[in-house]
Amino acid sequence: MTLDSPLLDTQLVDRLRRVRLLAMDVDGVLTDGRLYFQADGIEIKAFHTLDGHGIKLLKRAGLEVALITGRDSPMVSRRAAALGVKHVYQGVEKKLPRLRELCRQLDLELDQVAYCGDDMPDVGAIKRAGVGISVPGAPSYIRKHADWVTERAGGHGAVREICDTLLQAQGHWDAVIDTYLHGAD
Repeated sequence: MTLDSPLLDTQLVDRLRRVRLLAMDVDGVLTDGRLYFQADGIEIKAFHTLDGHGIKLLKRAGLEVALITGRDSPMVSRRAAALGVKHVYQGVEKKLPRLRELCRQLDLELDQVAYCGDDMPDVGAIKRAGVGISVPGAPSYIRKHADWVTERAGGHGAVREICDTLLQAQGHWDAVIDTYLHGAD
């Protein structure tokens, strides 16, 4: 999605410009929502490289990133560490209170947060964030509370779509493109 997309109205673009924190669920947002278990009980998760690079670009632009997930998984810790994501909260059943606490720690208001989720534990954060986001695979009763539903599915570039749109809305896009067109001289 780009800023000139008819799916993004000018009011939403104005709210995207205020965002200083992208917070998101993991399963169903950074992954496709399926859980894979080996015969020995080890859990496996698949993460999309496009999403990871988008997170790195956001961080370079000065935005904070947080993962708030209901499950505990060593793969989430490992992926977050690889991406330099410092704010990782696992085993969180009630995500809105955790998001509010993080905002207090970072001295942010909820209207400076974009939150992406796909299920019931996320709906409060989706509804209260400055920009509430969901993914196409979320149930309709979750999507209806979002300000924006991504075109790409969770685990298939949805987070990259969010990152790119935030970078565009906040005026960082040309610098990002120039870095890759001309190299970091």
